[in-house]
Amino acid sequence: MYLLELVGSDDDFALAEARAAAAPDADLVAPGLAVAPSLDLDRAADLAFTRYASRLVGRTDASVESAATLLDAANVGIEGTVAVRATDVRGSAGVDTQRAERELGGVLTDRGFSVDLDDPDFVLRAAFSDDACALGWLAVATDRDYDARKPTKRPFFQPGSMDPMLARALVNLAGARSGTRLLDPMCGTGGVLIEAGLVGARPLGNDAQEKMVRGARENLREYADDFAVWRGDATRLPLRADAVDAAVFDAPYGRQSKIETHGLRDLVGGALSEVERVTTGRCVLVADRDWRDEATAAGWTVESRFVRRVHRSLDRHVLVLE
Repeated sequence: MYLLELVGSDDDFALAEARAAAAPDADLVAPGLAVAPSLDLDRAADLAFTRYASRLVGRTDASVESAATLLDAANVGIEGTVAVRATDVRGSAGVDTQRAERELGGVLTDRGFSVDLDDPDFVLRAAFSDDACALGWLAVATDRDYDARKPTKRPFFQPGSMDPMLARALVNLAGARSGTRLLDPMCGTGGVLIEAGLVGARPLGNDAQEKMVRGARENLREYADDFAVWRGDATRLPLRADAVDAAVFDAPYGRQSKIETHGLRDLVGGALSEVERVTTGRCVLVADRDWRDEATAAGWTVESRFVRRVHRSLDRHVLVLE
């Protein structure tokens, strides 16, 4: 059994990403915490909205005393130096995490372990959330190097580019992984394609603007060896049926697009139909509105939908389509 410590405030979205990529049977047990009977450790390292994955020791109520009792009774099953890291998820448990680390460290030293705070062989994660506590031995700390890949630090930048952490979550939701081919039919500067390449997929991009095509290629050269980006119409893709395994795209936003409303509906609906034709697996669509009717008309089934607040006047709608 594994413990997952989720990132952000949208647990449903984080859990969906974890299930799609690494832990298909994960379930939420407290705000910001999930448990899973099985976990693909390699894929877990690629998750965006999971911070840590640990081998679960056990769960109890959110008190330091209960956590210490649980640890004292547990079959630890490790040899080497240890350290304890405690967290109060979103400040919901009101626990003194420094005291928790001291008390749990004391339990381990009483059982004969040596504490090494700088370079331990094993790290015990103590996650307190609401009225629950979960203990686990750290197995995976996920990549958090998103700041180095933020749009303004890439060779080619245009305003409105997607945050790389969200892009990573979307490619995971779509099922991108080593050996798969992921298409972005409106690739812009290539942010989604970069994250697809970093999880081992082959990125394939289409965009209507030659400037974006050149810029996406420039950006991808920094992160991927095997990719293809071309200029084309998203409603008439130059691909055979079932040519790709998954797709992700960020549809034009109505307020920012020069396309009038009827034309935007035709563009997104046509792109959804084309992506359905060329894709064997999932498509994840991001937009500033709900395109479920158009997705259904294009032959997709809506597996799930998320609405993520960007700011007061903009929500992102995320559709996971199958």
